[in-house]
Amino acid sequence: MGYDLLVAEKPIACKKIAESLSDNKPKKLMHGKVPYYEIAINGEKAVVGSAVGHLFSLKEKNGNGWKYPVFDYEWKEKYLVDKEAINTKEFIDALKELAKGADKFTVCTDFDEEGSTIGKEIVEYVFRKKDARRMKFSSLTKEELQESYKNVSKHLDWEQVYAGEARHELDFLYGVNSSRALTLAVKSAGTFKILSAGRVQGPALKLLTDLEKKIKKFKPEPYWEISLKGLLSKTQIEAFHVKGRFKDKKEADKVIKNTKDKKAIVEKIDKKIITINPPFPFDLTSLQLEAYKYFNISPKQTLAITQSLYVRGYITYPRTSSQKVPATLNIKKLLSNLNKQEKYSKIIDRLISKNNLKPNEGPKSDPAHPACVPTGEIPKNLKGREIQVYDLIVRRFLSSFGDKAKKENMNIKIGCNKEQFSFSCSKILEKGWMEIYTFVKSDSIELPDVKENEEVKNPKILLYAKETQPPKRFTPASIIKELDEKNLGTKSTRALILDTLYQRQYIQEKSIQVTDIGEAVCDTLEEYVPELVSEQLTRHFEEELEQIRENKKKKEEVVDEAKTILKKVLKNFKSNEDKVGKKLLKAVIETRNEQENLGLCPECKKGDLTIRRGKFGKFVTCNTYPKCKITFSLPSNTLILPGKRLCEICNYPIIKIIKKATRPRETCLNKECKSKEIPKEILKKYEGKKCPKCQSELIVRKSVYGSFLACPKYPKCRHIEQIKLD
Repeated sequence: MGYDLLVAEKPIACKKIAESLSDNKPKKLMHGKVPYYEIAINGEKAVVGSAVGHLFSLKEKNGNGWKYPVFDYEWKEKYLVDKEAINTKEFIDALKELAKGADKFTVCTDFDEEGSTIGKEIVEYVFRKKDARRMKFSSLTKEELQESYKNVSKHLDWEQVYAGEARHELDFLYGVNSSRALTLAVKSAGTFKILSAGRVQGPALKLLTDLEKKIKKFKPEPYWEISLKGLLSKTQIEAFHVKGRFKDKKEADKVIKNTKDKKAIVEKIDKKIITINPPFPFDLTSLQLEAYKYFNISPKQTLAITQSLYVRGYITYPRTSSQKVPATLNIKKLLSNLNKQEKYSKIIDRLISKNNLKPNEGPKSDPAHPACVPTGEIPKNLKGREIQVYDLIVRRFLSSFGDKAKKENMNIKIGCNKEQFSFSCSKILEKGWMEIYTFVKSDSIELPDVKENEEVKNPKILLYAKETQPPKRFTPASIIKELDEKNLGTKSTRALILDTLYQRQYIQEKSIQVTDIGEAVCDTLEEYVPELVSEQLTRHFEEELEQIRENKKKKEEVVDEAKTILKKVLKNFKSNEDKVGKKLLKAVIETRNEQENLGLCPECKKGDLTIRRGKFGKFVTCNTYPKCKITFSLPSNTLILPGKRLCEICNYPIIKIIKKATRPRETCLNKECKSKEIPKEILKKYEGKKCPKCQSELIVRKSVYGSFLACPKYPKCRHIEQIKLD
């Protein structure tokens, strides 16, 4: 007798689904290293298996080396396309084996373009089926998963599948062709450097480059501001001239002369009470903005943290564009569950007592998912930034039910010999929702008890000489917001696009600066193939993908249009390959020199420490070698950038280490730096500890990261352990 084979997107979701749907405790089994679960649903046997994200990827068909254009491609097992995805083979093999006994197939991946594409590729290439059943849910809670299985669709969500596949094909076509074209162009000019561009990456880089050029061209202009300082109703105030900026100093001097030793009198007082509505529940973009604003958590990190909270069942699906709470949500039950967490109990007690418990919803909606809100499940083992992000989501959700805040604004006009000055201040009258969403500054100040015709005591007129400032640079959060507003990319991909720009060394720093190579790539594309940096074209395809989701356009129609455009673009690029290569070469060399130079050598004081590449990876040496033979090893599989400052303890250069899927970190290049020493009392705790793999006694080794425990039989045994300082 067959069974229903349910497929989750990740192993942790697989476990949650099995526990939620099973009549009894699920039976955990293993296929090699891959876990799966045998369960009974309403007395009938079922098996819950798992993918590990994308198991398949697009690959050039019959590829013949690094050439372009590429228009012939196919879906292949991801481990055949990406060496780092070798573990996907185990999951494919496990699902193939589980499928042998199944007579029903149910896709339980995330209900969005990506999840739908993952599910469809498994159904087609692993199960060898044309269709399958589909569960739709927005949280991994027992109640919602059971309801989802009860109302399971008989078919895949084909519109999302087609839109997801079309997006993958467009991104593949643009990415592989433009990246090969750029890389081969610079190679033909005499050096090798992997360069890339993409359907959304190009316009994103252009936005940043255009701003960079404005900043470089910016010439500060002088201006002057005039203020009046004095005591008003026992309150020290500073009011500024109503004209604001004076571009002509003679005009400013005239005001100074006109007001010298003159009385300052309050001429008009305007008071206005305004109400401030509660915030909306989070969509992904606003969540990323707030996490960066209050905790300095990058958009990419926020996405990873929220995904972890989601698969553990603590929040609803984070990759959403919605600011709305579903009408079907049992709000009182959710608040009752959240009330079990002591830190929110007082807030919830006040909310439940309200007559009308309705959230303040925003205008944005998402056909697949509601806003990102807590599920009510009590979180376990949250750490550091997970605690911060979870608290942010809960308080944002609760504050949407809060009362309006009230603020009194006061504007005072002061006359001084016919010259007018203005002073504004405000006072929070009722905090309302701000008492819940405590991240917002809501400090109340006492407004001066001032009356019209009151004289300012001890008035002083001050002249400030200032200069205009260049435009502010984008931050990782503000560029995500800009891409969102311009409808470039998706809520799920924007943070990854930004990360790619950092990895390619097109941009650097948190206050984003475009590097020489980034600017050169953008300028080159704009000159020879402007379609690859066109906002309008990228937005056009985003709209067409939306039409696929709405079943208004066919996938093939959209992909064929992209191919037609690319054929023309790449033909033009190829005819200018020599010019493009020469233009990029200079920028590649300049950027490489800048990012490989770490500063003055602390040993010889004559040369510069420089990052080099050797047989065993990157290392640092002095550029006066062999006169100065100082060397430093560097961690593998990382991007190393200059920290542009010296260690305060040992005076060696600080380096910035960027590694995939981890937060960037800064550390001293010198592994012998005293800041990395481990106290003797802590090292004593580890004396005699054995390697769990070969039973050798572990020894202390040092790296650029600091001290750690390692097996002495390296490289035969590669076991290492962190030394905990607490």
